[in-house]
Amino acid sequence: MSDPTPRLLRPARALGGRLVAFVNEVGGVVLLLGRTLAWIPRRPFGFRLLLQQMQTLGVQSLPVILLTAIFTGMVLAYQSYQGFVRFGAESLVGTIVALSVTREMAPVFCGLMLSGRVGAAMAAELGTMRVTEQVDALETLATNPVKYLVVPRIIACTLVMPVLVLFADLVGIVGGYLVSTKLLGVDDGVYVQRTWQYLEWTDLRMGLIKSVVFGAVVALIGCYNGFYAKGGAEGVGFATTRAVVVSSILVFVFDYFLTVLLL
Repeated sequence: MSDPTPRLLRPARALGGRLVAFVNEVGGVVLLLGRTLAWIPRRPFGFRLLLQQMQTLGVQSLPVILLTAIFTGMVLAYQSYQGFVRFGAESLVGTIVALSVTREMAPVFCGLMLSGRVGAAMAAELGTMRVTEQVDALETLATNPVKYLVVPRIIACTLVMPVLVLFADLVGIVGGYLVSTKLLGVDDGVYVQRTWQYLEWTDLRMGLIKSVVFGAVVALIGCYNGFYAKGGAEGVGFATTRAVVVSSILVFVFDYFLTVLLL
């Protein structure tokens, strides 16, 4: 049967359909967030599930976070030195590395790494449970699936993210120190002095606030896409990919607005 819509109006209809789908997605995420917040203070609290998720999301993510952080600090130090040496300001390399890592690089890169590792894992795990009707089985057993599956993951990711960022801050600064002092010839004392001289608590606070928001966003998007997955194995794969892409984009979006608000 041919499409009765006039040809000139078909682009508008397609755009309208995408807008409706976008609004539905946003509404679904907000509703899931509301249900999660409503179930957090209710018993049972499920501390064992929370600790298990903190180990899975935090401890097991630490190696990739540290590896990313140290190379980020090393590259940042090398690039900063190449620019500052033209003006005789190579003594400020430590300052730039410390400020950049704590304010921006550590929280953003940790958010991206978690979106690829944790967000994808959440979407795949919950999506598999959805398509195999394990979520429906929980409801049959009078167990709220949001309380049992979603709440521990969101709380755990929100709590472990600042800890991971603190480790990334330390390792990134150490990586910049090693490159600057051992390879580029920057004086050790000057590097450490300038780092401590200009690094303030507000710089660490900005990165930690960002990390809390990024952790919650990554977990919420991963849980949403997995919790409402459909279509069998293909649907789980689509939900996993969508969770990684959307959460990565949102990390950059929230990073901009948080930077504007916190400065």
